[in-house]
Amino acid sequence: MTALDARLREEVLRLLEAAGDGTAPITRAGHPVLRGTAQPYDGQLEPDELTALVALLHRTMRAAPGVGLAAPQVGLALALAVVEDPGVPLEAIAEVRERAPLPFRVLVNPSYRAEGDERAVFYEGCLSVPGYQAVVARHRAVRLTAHDETGAAVDEVLTGWPARIVQHETDHLHGTLYLDRAELRSFTAADELGVRWASEPRPEAASAALGFPLT
Repeated sequence: MTALDARLREEVLRLLEAAGDGTAPITRAGHPVLRGTAQPYDGQLEPDELTALVALLHRTMRAAPGVGLAAPQVGLALALAVVEDPGVPLEAIAEVRERAPLPFRVLVNPSYRAEGDERAVFYEGCLSVPGYQAVVARHRAVRLTAHDETGAAVDEVLTGWPARIVQHETDHLHGTLYLDRAELRSFTAADELGVRWASEPRPEAASAALGFPLT
């Protein structure tokens, strides 16, 4: 094990000890770990340590609440993320946004590439940038390649909201925040005004009122 691997393992063990059966503090925008490239996971942890870290990420994501959480968001420069989305109850929004439920899964060393040229434009938020949302144009469909927590290969095409979640969390592992891809004129506080815009199936009224393109 290299010195870098040893330091990473020590950071993981300290985080696990501090969190216990609770959650981890979420790293906020401005912390350097969110702007660096995460270290690929290559067996730096013992199997029980990896299991404990995945469980901690899962608890922290659900408590926030969120639909995805990457290891840099708890201060760890490790290429690991968890995702899970129960979907939304409003059928019209779910249909337009293609927001099908996404069962819990672990993404180890994930990467994605666009499948086709089609883009989807919706509001997006981030647990590391609390209280705000902005419109982001994402690839409508992506091919995800990764491994799961058991080492099994993942290779599948995702569309709609699941594709958006995977892009968002994988970007975290390369130092990219959603704001780097956002229409900044759409940037809005997630209070009553923000909730009104974000609840549109497609942000057409927000586009007209705030003056940003839907492209």
